[in-house]
This record gives sequence, C-alpha cells and structure tokens, in this order.
Amino acid sequence: MSIEPINTVPLQQFIQQVKQGEASRAKEIRMDMTQAKNLAFTLGVVMARMNGDMEKYIKEQFEKLDSEQVIEVKMDSGSW
Repeated sequence: MSIEPINTVPLQQFIQQVKQGEASRAKEIRMDMTQAKNLAFTLGVVMARMNGDMEKYIKEQFEKLDSEQVIEVKMDSGSW
C-alpha cells in the first residue's frame, strides 16, 4: 500500500503570509476563500493522516506486547 504524499503548499503559503505580516507589523492578514478552503482541506488531510498513523502505531505496540509479554499470577491464601 503506497501512501500518497500530502500537498503542503497551502500550509507553506499560510506560514509565509504570517511571517510577512509579522515582519511588516501588520495587525491582521487576509486570505481569499479559495486559499482558506485549500488551507482547511490540507489541515484536514494532515490531521487524518496523523490520526491514522497514531492508531496504526498503537495497534502495533499492543500486538507486540501481547506476543512478548508473559503474565504470571500466583494465588495463595496469604496470612490473615
């Protein structure tokens, strides 16, 4: 299964826009609706990919623990 690379151009453009705004001491930055939609879509893809990767990692770790870990339980009456 090949993973399609994420187009991070909208994120890079947003970061650059913020840097330029900060450098010029602007109080706000603006973007048109197309830029906003592209940024929102890219953030959604990034978050979904991260969530999927995290779930896969957790599943792999639990499977690894299940196959390697031996739990021994001893029961006795103890001293009452």
